[in-house]
Amino acid sequence: MIFATNNINKANELSEMLRTEGVIVNTLSDLGLIFVPEENGDTFEANALQKALETQTFLKSNGYENEIVIADDSGLVVDAMDGKPGVDSALFMGRDTPYEIRNAEIIRLLADKQNRAARFVCVIACAMPTGETFTTMGVVEGEIAYIAQGKNGFGYDPIFFVPNLGKTTAELSSEEKNKISHRGIALRAMVDKLRGGGLL
Repeated sequence: MIFATNNINKANELSEMLRTEGVIVNTLSDLGLIFVPEENGDTFEANALQKALETQTFLKSNGYENEIVIADDSGLVVDAMDGKPGVDSALFMGRDTPYEIRNAEIIRLLADKQNRAARFVCVIACAMPTGETFTTMGVVEGEIAYIAQGKNGFGYDPIFFVPNLGKTTAELSSEEKNKISHRGIALRAMVDKLRGGGLL
């Protein structure tokens, strides 16, 4: 199974989760390949499918004919920001802007807002060598913290507060985060779907 990502944090997180399911996953860099698929869809599902299918086409052109390819698209959806940054989470304020600055800006934008509800959304798409595709979704509800807290995780984790745990996702251990994360939920659903269909 190949995970279509160039994000080392995502790759490490997903690989760790899949190992607990008994599944080994590689990235393109593990094969010595580099490819950046387009992400111009207007939904998480569209982007995830696009990445999986374009990566599969790329792999076939390099002699990898029978690979299962999975890709994810995920992001932070903030109600008081009309759903932004949403599918543009990786591009919010510019792709190269440090997340410390992005997180500080979101906190600033919500400074006078009563509604701090937010959610992490992840869609995982799977492209089979046969041409079949599947998608699963994971969502974790929370709210935007008043200050960034925690050193674990990455991206928007330091400002995503999970009320029933009393912590941001950056304050959780990897094991704790994987149990409740949007990516973990979507990934476990994908593994169940593939195993249920005898495809894994």
